[in-house]
Amino acid sequence: MALFPDYSERKQLEQRMRDAGRLPPGQVATLKWPVLHLGDVPRFDPQMWDLRTTGYVKNLVRLTWEQFQTLPRIALTADFHCVTRWSRFDNHWEGVAFRTLCDLTQPLSSATHVMVHCEADYTANVPLADLLDPTVLLADRHDGAPLDPEHGGPLRLVVPKLYGWKSSKWVRELEFIRGDQPGYWERNGYHMYGDPWREQRYDHD
Repeated sequence: MALFPDYSERKQLEQRMRDAGRLPPGQVATLKWPVLHLGDVPRFDPQMWDLRTTGYVKNLVRLTWEQFQTLPRIALTADFHCVTRWSRFDNHWEGVAFRTLCDLTQPLSSATHVMVHCEADYTANVPLADLLDPTVLLADRHDGAPLDPEHGGPLRLVVPKLYGWKSSKWVRELEFIRGDQPGYWERNGYHMYGDPWREQRYDHD
């Protein structure tokens, strides 16, 4: 019997993912789901919660929690790569495709990026073209259960192709903007884009 079965299992997973081309450079596999975020976990009140779209759009949308739950839903399985160098594989997400929100709000042709606004004044910038990828969603469930508050519940953005800080927790507003602008971590030295396969961790990468 292995003295450290979790370690052995993790290393086996890591090797399988590396062999399959699914482990980005500089990353290690994890069996757990570390909790990292800015500030305290916010309290969720479904009667007060809303999600808004603003900026360069034809329609300014405001959805209550009840209204959000009536939107068409999708499910997908995707890997998650944190800039702090761990990767968690085969996460099963459920929620609403970003494209669905985009269809409702109809961004103007001048909108090139989205500033994602979250609780605790957290922001993250993502190119609109990347958000329109069919793998991007606003998730309220993870691995068959409601998304835990510590992991971004009730609602977090999921952008599998970018580092995890772009998959913002506790989303409240999607602001469609002209040109790229730095969000919270980008203003503090992180890369403006954040491609894990190119190790775009910091602004000098």
